[in-house]
Amino acid sequence: MSSIKRIGVITSGGDCGGLNAVIKGVARYAYSLGIESVVIPNGYAGLYNLVDLDKVVSLNAERVSKIEASLAGSEAGHSRVKLSKIKDPNTYERIKEGLRKFAIDALVISGGDDTGSVVVDLASHGVPCIHVPKTMDLDLQPYSVGGDSAVNRIATFARDLKTTGLSHNRILVIEVFGRYVGHTALRGGVGAEADCILIPEIPVDFDVVYEHMKATYFGRVMRSDVKAGTYIIVVAEGLKNASGEMLYDESAGVDAFGHKKLAGAGKYVRQQLEKRLKNDPEVIEFMKKTGMYAPGVYEIPEVREVTPGHLVRCGGSSAFDVNFGYKAGAGAVLLLLEGKTGNTVVNVDGNKIYHMPTSEAIKRREVDVKEVALFESLGICFGRRPQRFEHEFSEVNGSIIRHL
Repeated sequence: MSSIKRIGVITSGGDCGGLNAVIKGVARYAYSLGIESVVIPNGYAGLYNLVDLDKVVSLNAERVSKIEASLAGSEAGHSRVKLSKIKDPNTYERIKEGLRKFAIDALVISGGDDTGSVVVDLASHGVPCIHVPKTMDLDLQPYSVGGDSAVNRIATFARDLKTTGLSHNRILVIEVFGRYVGHTALRGGVGAEADCILIPEIPVDFDVVYEHMKATYFGRVMRSDVKAGTYIIVVAEGLKNASGEMLYDESAGVDAFGHKKLAGAGKYVRQQLEKRLKNDPEVIEFMKKTGMYAPGVYEIPEVREVTPGHLVRCGGSSAFDVNFGYKAGAGAVLLLLEGKTGNTVVNVDGNKIYHMPTSEAIKRREVDVKEVALFESLGICFGRRPQRFEHEFSEVNGSIIRHL
């Protein structure tokens, strides 16, 4: 693979923090070795249509200097396209023709599990490529660029919303991205000091949530000299109820990879709490004691759902993601030069470049629920009866791979 002279850079799937650092990491390290890198725009759609482009953008020193690594999103653009679903029997030959047209010898592709599955597909068709893990969901086996940025933004939004909650004595339900895992809701919720965090890995008992909310929220308002209080719930979009059923709006449809578009978990949680508040005879007494009661107008505390949506993945990148993006981009170049196609960059620690087969890297990693009990002992509700934190001790020898 030492014959590589030009590398194509692709970002695919959802936008998030750290991707521009990946692009700059690839471009600058390749440049230091005398290798040119170019942008293949618009993800896999762009790769499919590469053969029809008149030119590609070279990531030379001048162009790279215009890319802000600290900004989220990607200068290379995105698309949600699965190559094997394109209705063209010549898809892979068309891709190879496009690569030949622009003398692109290999690809660095940054994306999540869906993107990674196409990396495996491309490698099996003889296209040399390396995968840089990218997803704010943090559901891959290694750490993924974008995760830390999203967690910090979720924590900031949830923390900031407390001012609104306190002003109106509201119970706030904040639904956040994360698909089928709860990493971002858990870390972001803990970072915001949320009262309750609901994640897909733990089916929710809404009676438990209500009991915790009632005791915590009622107590805060009653203790306040101005009778003000709030209660914050952070909800992962892939939430399940106690029966294991996923709570989402079926009208949202599916994406290009056939996955259900998850939405509506926050609304469901709000409705469950409102129903219990209306049926609880102690609520009116509480409202009267705190001076909030207005017959026929304001008889129960207000529950609001907030969905920051794409705000948690846009804007700026965290310093951690910029660091990781630079290292992963550079590491991807070195893996290509060693001929390790079809692999995912895991980390660069010291002078060691850790990697693993992309087919293994994209296997779903869920929240380790054993850790949840630790946070339950600190007073956070997870929609179940609190469990004892069963700890054990383990000594660390040598370097370890760290991830959220």
